[in-house]
Parts: sequence; structure tokens; C-alpha cells
Amino acid sequence: VDHCYDDSDTPISQQPIITRGIVIEDDVWIGGGAIVLDGVRIGRHSVVAAGAVVARDVPPFSVVGGVPAKMIKQLRSSE
Repeated sequence: VDHCYDDSDTPISQQPIITRGIVIEDDVWIGGGAIVLDGVRIGRHSVVAAGAVVARDVPPFSVVGGVPAKMIKQLRSSE
């Protein structure tokens, strides 16, 4: 979830939250300590490196890593 913080007179903990959800498709490997942010889709047959922070969608057949996570390798065409 993400907190809204539009009203500067109200504590963040009392403001509404937004939930978009996370989608993890088939045959995905997520390394230890990785963080996947709300609203992200991780495509099938992908790998997320340990400790990565995934803030954007990951295409199918991809290897991503880093902070923020970036494409390291495309395993094959997603077609």
C-alpha cells in the first residue's frame, strides 16, 4: 500500500491509503531481501536479484537487479 499525504494538517498515518496490488506471474524467482513495490507486475519466467528494489514492471523472461531494479539480461523474447 501507499499512504496519501495531500493534507498537511493530518498525520500521514491517518490519511487514506492506495492499494493497487502486486502481480507475480508463473515461474518467477525472487531473491532474498528483494522488495517489490505496490502496483508492480513481474512477468513470467523472470528473476529478481537478491536485495533488489522493484519499482517498475518487469517484462517476461527478464533478469533484474539493483536499487532501483534495472534490466540485467533479457533471457529470450517474451513472444
